[in-house]
Amino acid sequence: MHIKATGGRHGYPIFIPVVPTPRDRCFLTIIDQLCVRDAAPQESEAAMTDTILEAATEAGSPHSAHFSRPASDIPTWQPRSAEVQRDQIAAYDAMRQRCPVARSDAGYTAVFRHADALTVVNDHATFSSAVSRFPSVPNGMDPPEHTPFRALIEPYFDERHMAEFAPTCHQVARTLVSSTPTNISIEFISEFAQIFALQIQCAWLGWPESLHEPLRQWTLKNHRATLSGDRTEQAAVATEFDDTIRQLLDVRRAAGGTVPEDITAHLMRNESLGRRLNDEEIVSILRNWTVGELGTIAASVGILVHYLAAHASVQSLLRQAPEHLPAAIDEILRIHPPLILNRRITTREVKLGGHLLPRGTRLAVLWASANRDESVFGDPNEFRLDRDASHNLLYGAGIHVCPGAPLARLELHAVMQALLQGTDWIALDPTKPACNAAYPGSGFTSLHIELRKHAPD
Repeated sequence: MHIKATGGRHGYPIFIPVVPTPRDRCFLTIIDQLCVRDAAPQESEAAMTDTILEAATEAGSPHSAHFSRPASDIPTWQPRSAEVQRDQIAAYDAMRQRCPVARSDAGYTAVFRHADALTVVNDHATFSSAVSRFPSVPNGMDPPEHTPFRALIEPYFDERHMAEFAPTCHQVARTLVSSTPTNISIEFISEFAQIFALQIQCAWLGWPESLHEPLRQWTLKNHRATLSGDRTEQAAVATEFDDTIRQLLDVRRAAGGTVPEDITAHLMRNESLGRRLNDEEIVSILRNWTVGELGTIAASVGILVHYLAAHASVQSLLRQAPEHLPAAIDEILRIHPPLILNRRITTREVKLGGHLLPRGTRLAVLWASANRDESVFGDPNEFRLDRDASHNLLYGAGIHVCPGAPLARLELHAVMQALLQGTDWIALDPTKPACNAAYPGSGFTSLHIELRKHAPD
């Protein structure tokens, strides 16, 4: 296997040899273990929303009134099986080869291929985002309701806001890197990636440092509730977070004219809808911005650092030519996506992946598969800096393309730049193998890294 990078003096491609990973070698051995054509057992399984996991049921969506069972000839699979959990990315690669779509025992039909994923996310009339029983502004809305709320939030991620936040973002990253132990093995996810995600998101929203630890503890509880599938526990965790947000809003209201000019305060005063947002709408927006970002940014930082530590030639390239860092970040996160899926529900009978889906079919669009589709990217594990960026679905596509992509790119560039500039080398701890995250999470639950820095002469 080779890595192709555009980095020569005249822009000629550079091919960097890479030793095949166990993921490449085990690819063909798991295909038949995953894709079966037996009837799915009617057990409940959770599927991802922006904030929590909830089971696929006939309630909670306006399109569920005409709920129909998926076509019986659709292959079935077990996304929580041991075979998948050993290596989600390899499992999705295997599924994509055999099954354009497959149904889990929760009743969700997974979409594996790039073209089908684009079909779904670009046709909001047929594939609705109104999938959750919880309010989700604007992620869980369809036009025309979605349009004004999307217009309301997009300016918070425009060039002016990003330029204003950039100095703070880089300072947070540099400070964390400088305070992180060097020349010893650390558990990077808990000791760096999660901390960075909390610090940077609170800094952007204008939230006090006193919230860092409560939010970290809440994130752990949310993760446990997500994996448990216990809807009562999930609802309690969601309520706890919403109460925290409401307290923040109350504090700002009580402060009156002395409230700081930050994103949260501005959101409270925003009247672009012709009125101010109510608390439920503000809480939903901030929930999406916080809960989604904390997990995704932490996972992304872990994935990026693991990749550089495992691929010395790429790390060397980015240390020597840091101008390639933005493209490299997007490419590494295409190879190992930090977000597994988004959901949709069909509003009418429609053909997808060679199967006729009835109205009310719940879909899981697997970005972690679509963004590695061989028909678009060739060898999905090949690192290339000359790819067509428009094919990369890292931030989604269509009217629901991630509005926070500029912020995420700024944060990831800042932290990776700080890590590369603040160390001499990033290395894996060979005595402590990385532990993969379990579905529906991505990245690593445990990653032991040594940030090496030579003593000055």
